[in-house]
Amino acid sequence: MTLETTDPALAVVIGAGGGIGSALADGLECSGDWQDVWRTTRAGRNPVDLQDEETIADLARRIRAEPVPLRLVILATGFLHDARYSPEKTWRHLDPEHMARAFAINAIGPALVMKHLLPLLPASGRAVFAALSARVGSIGDNRLGGWTSYRASKAALNQIVRTQSIELRRRNPDAICVALHPGTVATSLSGPFATRGLTVQSPAKAATELLSVIDRLTPSENGAFMDQNGEHILW
Repeated sequence: MTLETTDPALAVVIGAGGGIGSALADGLECSGDWQDVWRTTRAGRNPVDLQDEETIADLARRIRAEPVPLRLVILATGFLHDARYSPEKTWRHLDPEHMARAFAINAIGPALVMKHLLPLLPASGRAVFAALSARVGSIGDNRLGGWTSYRASKAALNQIVRTQSIELRRRNPDAICVALHPGTVATSLSGPFATRGLTVQSPAKAATELLSVIDRLTPSENGAFMDQNGEHILW
């Protein structure tokens, strides 16, 4: 990301243990634009568990102690399926525990990250908070149905991003908070559900496209929902 200042700055990737999160962190490090790039995972040097607010608060405390400002946060987390839960194909598959887990990871956890990290962005100058969402979280673009828990929790994330972007603008008119759809990426999250005819890209290529979009963002796009090409997606 090109900054409007030559001052050293910090970038943080939440969820850098995943395929796309790791590729995003790699891209930021290779750019040479950052004093430091922090990678958070559920274990390791910077542990963050979206279902444990204290781990998020602890990350914020460590960032606050850094001598350089935080100017980029990328939230590259998400829950679609695991050994127990798969995307619902019909309303008969709706399960309250599945829905609660999807909302906890896809909406509530990201909201808590915004709660603790948005206030750490500088009060002036360019800064970006980008949360990876999903096109299937679009209400206006939903023509197939299914995947209720994932769709609804990502739609909730989009609303949370939009809401917090308004408060962020009041604090710093040059700051940007957006929801980004990375496309279909060959990772453990979406790879198993890629259908024939759908373009599937590598994490490295997806990361390159997303970082290019982030680089081109302007304050007028604060609160937007965009795809990996920088095109706006229906809410």
